[in-house]
Amino acid sequence: MIVLILILTFFLFMTIINIFTMPRLNRHLNDHSTKISFLLPMRNEETNAEEVIKSILASSHTNKEIIVLNDQSEDETAKILAKFDDQIKVIEGKPLPEDWVGKVFACHQLSEEASGDYFCFIDADVRLHPNAISQALNILNKRGASLITGFPQFPTNSLLAKLLVPLQHFFVFFHLPNIVANHTKIPAFTAAHGAFMLFEKEAYLNSGGHKAVKNSLVEDIHITRTLKKNGYRCILSNISNGVTCDMYDTNKEVWEGFSKNIFTGLGRSLMASIAVSLFYLCFYFLPLPLAIIGLINGDWIWILPLLIIFLQTFLIDSATGQSKVHFIYMPVSAIALVILLISSIIKSINGSGYTWKGRIYR
Repeated sequence: MIVLILILTFFLFMTIINIFTMPRLNRHLNDHSTKISFLLPMRNEETNAEEVIKSILASSHTNKEIIVLNDQSEDETAKILAKFDDQIKVIEGKPLPEDWVGKVFACHQLSEEASGDYFCFIDADVRLHPNAISQALNILNKRGASLITGFPQFPTNSLLAKLLVPLQHFFVFFHLPNIVANHTKIPAFTAAHGAFMLFEKEAYLNSGGHKAVKNSLVEDIHITRTLKKNGYRCILSNISNGVTCDMYDTNKEVWEGFSKNIFTGLGRSLMASIAVSLFYLCFYFLPLPLAIIGLINGDWIWILPLLIIFLQTFLIDSATGQSKVHFIYMPVSAIALVILLISSIIKSINGSGYTWKGRIYR
């Protein structure tokens, strides 16, 4: 028990270091001489199209262009985009080549139309604070970086969203040593979120852009690693105070979205998947039954591991604008994560593939 408590305390300490060392969006840059190309891939985004464009139009950075790719949408996306004809440029997506992933091909087409000094790729479910882009530019300039990305604040509407979506912040603030990620160009120490990626144009093009990762289901991580391999500095920032992303509306969307990413994100490695599963079962589920035993026996030291992981989760949620009560879900989230990973492995092995936006990826 003492060993478990010491290990969890070390995890807590590392998390606190990451929280305080990751840059945040704060001061904004008033220089409007640089042109920003906002690039939005959209496929069946009738519920998001209008609001995301309005949030970009409200940006305090005035020197901008907005380009939207309508990726063969089958809903009212095109009709909604037509409302902004005089403020945005809409291009129709080409048929998807066999060796490309849908979103990656859409982003590639967008980059070919962009004329800005910076390319800002944004998902349709993102909403920007008016100063978010200026603040992100300020970090890029201060740190001499060519890419800034980060994990937005995530509203959670369904049960699975509450259990799984905030874990994205947990993974970054716990597992990734942010000092190494942000101060070196080592590709292995990389995290990114495709919902918000602001590239310096030259670095993006010189590294091959999205074409270099055309068949990746986790293109955000892979394109960031590609930039690092080409000698460019990339910054992972806490953008949750300036960017929100309502990723999934239903439990089904949560399951499908994470299923296509989790096993792929582990390099489709069975050994890595087993290690991750055992890790979360031992350190983030086991404290719950131990605490129950402690309550029954009146032995309070058995409750301490659960309190430590609750505190760790609470600090991360507080730093990223998530619900202040989410921490109580952590043991259940660990179980859900393992089940999700097993499901993702099975889909990969049996060849059924991953379904997303009406397309199947294997």
